[in-house]
Amino acid sequence: MSDNNRQTITTHLPLSVLRKRNEFLAVAARGRKWVTPGLILQQGNSLESESSLRYGLTASRKIGNAVTRNRARRRLRDVALRILPHHAVAGYDYVLIARAETPKRLFVDLKQDLQTALKKLGAYRE
Repeated sequence: MSDNNRQTITTHLPLSVLRKRNEFLAVAARGRKWVTPGLILQQGNSLESESSLRYGLTASRKIGNAVTRNRARRRLRDVALRILPHHAVAGYDYVLIARAETPKRLFVDLKQDLQTALKKLGAYRE
């Protein structure tokens, strides 16, 4: 891919990644979720500072083999990096869960799914 085709992604809020299982479980236990055709978004109060914005990605074996799961995670990561820093409210942790449609869904629709989920959870900012 040439440098001309790459799109630079500027962040408005610092974005960090959830890595440990107990962080994912904490979001599920203390948060809310919204289901869209392309993904499931879980939102929970952050245990970090009020200005932090953390996200995690997960794709279970129900999605498919390793190649399919990795593709789903890559697509969710790209959507998260494009949408969350600009439109997600700080002070929350977000977990994006892949669904069977995630690897096949149009990228524009995945972006719309994440924006819709943020709006429905009251975590969308203009």
